[in-house]
Amino acid sequence: MENMITVQAIVNAPIEKVWELWTKPEHITQWCFASDDWHAPSSNCDLKVGGIISTRMEAKDGSFGFDFWGTFNEIKPNERLLITMGDNRKWDTRFSLAEGGVKVLEEFEAENENPIEMQKMGWQAILNNFKKYAEKQ
Repeated sequence: MENMITVQAIVNAPIEKVWELWTKPEHITQWCFASDDWHAPSSNCDLKVGGIISTRMEAKDGSFGFDFWGTFNEIKPNERLLITMGDNRKWDTRFSLAEGGVKVLEEFEAENENPIEMQKMGWQAILNNFKKYAEKQ
């Protein structure tokens, strides 16, 4: 597909733990934001095909916020999540064993409002936040 963006990280944790921290709302709220001046006050994850995942992301000062959500198209526990986001873009997350832990690889279709490099930096920052959180658990 054109306009695909890829981000990845190696997380030093067991794959079952990485999966749990990625899919359970009580954990998602602890890492799903790109910088320390943002937070995720709420998240829901109905982990089944056709189920919805949604996370509220907000600036801590209350100046801006949005709901990020999508529908699960495919779920392979400890391996893959394929999601169609609310604006119909595809988001594919894969988990695999790698040297040093678990490789988390995300591919997603770019949106048209922000530069691709900015989108990649934002998604990578969130993934880096996940890595930091997961390795402390």
